[in-house]
Amino acid sequence: MSTKWTIDPSHSEIQFKVKHMVISTITGAFEKFDSEISSESDDFSNAHFSFSAEIDSINTKNIDRDNHLKSADFFDAEHFPRLTFSSEKGIEAGKISGILEICGVQKEVTLDVDFGGVINDPFGMVRAGFEISGRINRKDFGLSWSQLTEAGGLIVGDDIKISANVEFVKQ
Repeated sequence: MSTKWTIDPSHSEIQFKVKHMVISTITGAFEKFDSEISSESDDFSNAHFSFSAEIDSINTKNIDRDNHLKSADFFDAEHFPRLTFSSEKGIEAGKISGILEICGVQKEVTLDVDFGGVINDPFGMVRAGFEISGRINRKDFGLSWSQLTEAGGLIVGDDIKISANVEFVKQ
């Protein structure tokens, strides 16, 4: 019998990091997201994961940059309001593979997973925690806006680091 788990957004965060002008790193987050897991075991080896984030919820702590990221130069939030990830494979050897869709482009990606375990919280709820990380190339998903510095380096790097620290509650 399959068990449903839903994300606890108040105890979860979804972030990304990208090089800026070659010399520094900018961190951004998605503030509105949803995720659920359907699993037959508490080790999540046979689980189905689904995740989506609202592009309009991007927050890099700079409104002009956020608006640029939401524009057609990058995520094109008007036409592609969500990014999604779906996996039917579950967690295997600390990895999860699935289909990531950004701007209508679907690619299989493999992410690292550190499974924190399952606990009973003080309120009678059963929780599972995960730290998920990986890298993607933004150009693989059509995010190809590019501008160079005077020295020839990219203003926005191609490699995006993904980091998700998430808690799920057993339903």
